[in-house]
Amino acid sequence: MRVGGKELSRKDIERHVGNLRQIGGVRPIELVEGRARGVRCFQVETGSGLSFTVVADRGLDIADCSFKGLNLVYHAPGGIAHPSYHDPAGLEWLRVFFAGLLTTCGLTYFGSPGRDGTSDLGLHGRYSALPAARVSDASRWESDEYVLSITGCVEEAVLFGDRLRLTRSITTHLGSKSIRILDRVENFGAKPSPFTILYHVNPGFPLLCAESTIHVSSTGVEPYDEHSAGGLREAGTVQAPDPDYREMNFLHTFHADEGGFARAGLVNRDLAGGLGLALAWRTDTLPYLSEWKMLAPGDYVVGLEPANTKIANRAELRAAGRLPMLAPGESRAMELELTVLEGAREIDRFEEQVKRIRRASAD
Repeated sequence: MRVGGKELSRKDIERHVGNLRQIGGVRPIELVEGRARGVRCFQVETGSGLSFTVVADRGLDIADCSFKGLNLVYHAPGGIAHPSYHDPAGLEWLRVFFAGLLTTCGLTYFGSPGRDGTSDLGLHGRYSALPAARVSDASRWESDEYVLSITGCVEEAVLFGDRLRLTRSITTHLGSKSIRILDRVENFGAKPSPFTILYHVNPGFPLLCAESTIHVSSTGVEPYDEHSAGGLREAGTVQAPDPDYREMNFLHTFHADEGGFARAGLVNRDLAGGLGLALAWRTDTLPYLSEWKMLAPGDYVVGLEPANTKIANRAELRAAGRLPMLAPGESRAMELELTVLEGAREIDRFEEQVKRIRRASAD
């Protein structure tokens, strides 16, 4: 375990501390103000300077995230809201979208509101407003590393309809600057079910500013609409808040590195000696990334969003033959790692990884 720049064993740690909270750990909390009243969370401190909040009552998604006191993510105006405030119709999802480090979209639909057969589907699905069940803090020693781990499951199920269960494990360890998210989604119903999932990761100020750059190890990129097509020439760049800015969306496709992972991230070399937020995810079950740029005042955010298909209404995906399905009893596993990049050396290494994957895919 690395603490304060030193490599220490379990025995070293236990000789020096009376309680591991001196270094870091997981603390269950309950929010008490406004629309967040009654929401169960876990506050996680790794001791490296990485701090984040897992929201158990919102699908075990991750709201706050900071590093050494510097915020890394965008917080939407409404903040964290109790799931009882969620209305799935139309664009109402935006009223309870906290953004943060991770908001999961799905599980049976996402994308723009619209009709699919007899169903009226709202924006980005129901997942992020579903409370997790069987939630536990499974933190433990593993040799000389103390693993911080939160687990639970979320079910999106309806009588006479689709029945999907997501089991999530969020792990890090004391001294770490990374968070690993392992999800398994199972169809526990008796008929095939649509399955769409999007990991909405949302860097924000001060990490995100005009000096920031976006890096994606994609082999292809296409705009979602004509307006976004005009922004392709600005790929990888960010600008200062602009009151006339209109959001842009791009769909990236990937080849994996030798370990089966793709990479993306946002870097600010001018912040605190160089700071970044990097993503790595398995492309066998998440072959796409949607990049969302919204750089208006107050709505100043970039979304880096690994997904299992293009973001679109379910009817559009079905018609295009792009709607993923799970057969009864079938499951899929997704893996995503989020890492804080600190200093020029770590940023250089990450940017070289991105370039190496792109070069290898071009050969």
